[in-house]
Amino acid sequence: MSSRIRTITTKEASRGGVREAQPAPGDDPETLYRRSPHLVSYWSGQHLVFHNFATNTRVGGSALTIGLLDYFDTWRPLQTLIERTSLPVQALRDTLTKLVECSMLQESRAGESPTERAMEQWASWNPAAGFFHFSTKDLPFDEGEAVADRFLSRRLATRPIPPITKKYRQSGVSLPDAPSSDRFARVLLERRTWRRFGRQPLPLSALGTLMKLTFGAQKFVDLGAAGTAMMRTSPSAGARNPLEAYVVVRRVANLAPGVYHYGPVDHRLVKLRKSARATIERHLPGQAWYGRASALVLITAIFARSEWKYPSARAYRDVLLEAGHFCQTFCLVATALRLAPFCSAALADSVIERDLGLDGVTESVVYACGVGPRPAGVEWAPWPPKASRRR
Repeated sequence: MSSRIRTITTKEASRGGVREAQPAPGDDPETLYRRSPHLVSYWSGQHLVFHNFATNTRVGGSALTIGLLDYFDTWRPLQTLIERTSLPVQALRDTLTKLVECSMLQESRAGESPTERAMEQWASWNPAAGFFHFSTKDLPFDEGEAVADRFLSRRLATRPIPPITKKYRQSGVSLPDAPSSDRFARVLLERRTWRRFGRQPLPLSALGTLMKLTFGAQKFVDLGAAGTAMMRTSPSAGARNPLEAYVVVRRVANLAPGVYHYGPVDHRLVKLRKSARATIERHLPGQAWYGRASALVLITAIFARSEWKYPSARAYRDVLLEAGHFCQTFCLVATALRLAPFCSAALADSVIERDLGLDGVTESVVYACGVGPRPAGVEWAPWPPKASRRR
């Protein structure tokens, strides 16, 4: 689904704009109309906006808009409304046409869009989860350090930077310091995000270790009526395990470049497609330096697994938290292997989902992590090469 939001006011609708190939609404008495079940409304400045979050379209509200959306709370023909109201018939037809075009109203002869049909699985979570899910997809990401610096400079001129920590004036209790010499503590303390990578291929054994210790099944537990639970190294709400992992392989020893799905039970990669149309740079817009990593892991969620047990929209938050758990585990394992890990939520959502063959609703990308060898001669490479930063 495109991130472009089309805004059409009912004032524009009253001036016409009906598509020539479409019969006028109401001409077919068997055609019924219904308000989309995926609408939210809110005030934007002085304007009332109706927003279909499943199709990411908006329409400016007026009294006529409100009246039509209220009237078509269930499947009804237009002709019945025409017979009951004194409003101009052409204005009703034109406004109805625009509301159908903007997906505020559904038309029985056209049916629901694939996205709207898929959203029926989210019925118990909507509108809260659906509105957040689609409103935060496919955002534009500025490329280049100069653009980011200008934005932050303007931001700083009007808003001070919030404090990095919270403090209380009361006296406190000093705690014993944590040991820093044992191996686990060193891994935690050394975990960093890397933006430069070595030129050598990533060993296949390293990728196998990363996937097994992050996403692989460790054991299974019988939960009775809740089925069999798969235990992994990171927590999952209700042991529902909504997350899947896909690996974009760029440079891994003894493994052909391409896009693979990781099977957590049999610990196998299944190749889905060649890498030519699914590069790391396309998936992480504005972050060209990550294109030199050895592999990118795209973390997706199959939401029905969580929604089955947890009908509250709060479960959507649990899915996102879980992705964070897995990503941190990935970065810690990579650090223990003396590799250069990174993670990013700046995703080209719909591009990734098209490349993976996902509909973005029943299964959608939520996070990404990646890895490469460490470049020689540096303790940490937090900044990308200058050539990449200028892109």
